[in-house]
Amino acid sequence: MEISHHVHAPRGDYGRFIATILLLSLLAVTGYALQHTISCFLLSWVIAYLLDPLLVYAEKRGLKRGYALGLLYIILGILTVFFLAFIVPAITISWNAFVLDIPAYILKLKQIALEWKDRLPDRYGSDEIQWLLDKASGNIDTAAEKAGFWAYNFGTSIFFNLFNIVLSPILVFFMLYYKQIVIDTLISWLPDGRRTQITDIAHEVNSSIGGYLRGQVVVSIIVALLSTIALFVLGISHPIFCGAFAGAASILPFIGVIIATLPALFFAWFKFQSAAILWQTTFAFGIIYFVEGYLIKPLVFKESMNLNPLVTIIMVMALGELLGFWGILLALPIASAIKITWGHFVRGDFKQR
Repeated sequence: MEISHHVHAPRGDYGRFIATILLLSLLAVTGYALQHTISCFLLSWVIAYLLDPLLVYAEKRGLKRGYALGLLYIILGILTVFFLAFIVPAITISWNAFVLDIPAYILKLKQIALEWKDRLPDRYGSDEIQWLLDKASGNIDTAAEKAGFWAYNFGTSIFFNLFNIVLSPILVFFMLYYKQIVIDTLISWLPDGRRTQITDIAHEVNSSIGGYLRGQVVVSIIVALLSTIALFVLGISHPIFCGAFAGAASILPFIGVIIATLPALFFAWFKFQSAAILWQTTFAFGIIYFVEGYLIKPLVFKESMNLNPLVTIIMVMALGELLGFWGILLALPIASAIKITWGHFVRGDFKQR
């Protein structure tokens, strides 16, 4: 009786998995090395992504994309002149006032530490507490020098990113003008048997990402305006700076609400030094974020991404460490794209038919 031996060819799954891991690692290292170039590209891509619906609307109204793009740039040019003439000076004045006040804030912290030290009762353990206060007071002395260095580095980084701001409109123009050509080229590279399936998933991902980015910009602007107005009414120092910080912090899920209130509470306490103003500031931000969470976001975000909180936090931390601000901004869209693609994979949509 003849026994046939079947020789199974080794599966290449592990090889493909290792190659994928190596490719992702290479992309991560390359992304870190070219973070400024990638930052410029991401800024241009986000702007183009936000402006494209306007061009699509103009095309539906019978206007060619080239003419619509030219009209859009004329309008943006007018808005830019207004921004440079009125908004930038106000922000610059607010920032300069904040930088000039940093030494006073630090000296005040040192004074408070010394007052706490004098008020300590002579009891068991007070020596250790006084040692800690002495240590903190010494660190505050060096903080004054570091504050000026930090402000200088921040201004230098803004100046360096001016190149990105100047280059971005050019990249945005070409991204918008050649959008359809790029899409058609990418579609032509797809396998014939998978083309419709992949394009359907891409449309689903595009709808999720586009809705999130446009919605988040609207939410951040509204939070920044409401916070600035509230701080103006309360008479707290640096309301524009605190409002802009609150708008940017609203990007962070879960902890953004807490982080956004910290500068406002800090400046409120230093100016008035009363518990009443702290409660008023907290109450004002509580109302703002209640309106944001229960009125603005349900209207702006028509469809929720329904992401797991743990996955959301991990993605924000990982991409924030890799790409900074842009990693934090794009963490949720990337997580949503992965979730959508993974859902189709689990349902077996990628199996050969």
